[in-house]
Amino acid sequence: MYLTLIFVVVFILLISLRQVDQYERGVKFTMGRFSGLVNPGWRVVLPIFQSMRKVDLRLKAVDVPAQDAITKDNVSAKINAVIYYKIVDAGKAIIEVENVNYAILQLAQTTMRNIVGEVTLDELLSQRQVISDKIEKIVDEATLSWGVEVTAAELKDINLPPDMVRTIGKQAEAERERRAVIITSEGEVAAAQNLAQAASILSAAPGALHLRTLNSINDISSDQSNTVVFTLPLEVLSAFAGYSKNVNK
Repeated sequence: MYLTLIFVVVFILLISLRQVDQYERGVKFTMGRFSGLVNPGWRVVLPIFQSMRKVDLRLKAVDVPAQDAITKDNVSAKINAVIYYKIVDAGKAIIEVENVNYAILQLAQTTMRNIVGEVTLDELLSQRQVISDKIEKIVDEATLSWGVEVTAAELKDINLPPDMVRTIGKQAEAERERRAVIITSEGEVAAAQNLAQAASILSAAPGALHLRTLNSINDISSDQSNTVVFTLPLEVLSAFAGYSKNVNK
């Protein structure tokens, strides 16, 4: 009789033990009502009268599936993201929402589509971090009552239709050509300014132009294969013309 009773007590005790790991918290219910959180270790949960659900408190990374979204300027895009979150209140995560992981995923998808619809394509491509921060803030505020803390949200891929990709490529090529033309024209302007400054200096100094001409001829004549055509300055021709008039007189 006593052995049977002892066996029954031991059996009930064994089936009442629950292990809660270090990264978990237990949510205990007594006769259907919330009766507290259970810390890590071996805990007794009385059958029939009590139940316990364990909640993982570790940081989770959820890959949000690709979503079809339309930007503010009516461009279709397929985007996906990743959400990092962790449960900070195990009681709320069990009591306030049926499936917290599924609820966060659905909320992230909806928020991502709404945010993309508020920006243009250029903003979507150039301000990824700003958009990611907006998604994180909205999801974090919405899940606060669920006992969830969203630590980060990142846009991963932005896929555009093929015709839009070609258009963007042409636009980028045209922009590169425009910059190349501007740089070339700026170089030509600088070169013209330098030449004008050099000409001004040479014309201001008497004989400087003739010395520059002689130096150029000397450089050219160093190669015997070159043919040099020497042009006399106008001042020399004027001198010959005056000499001719004096002789005729």
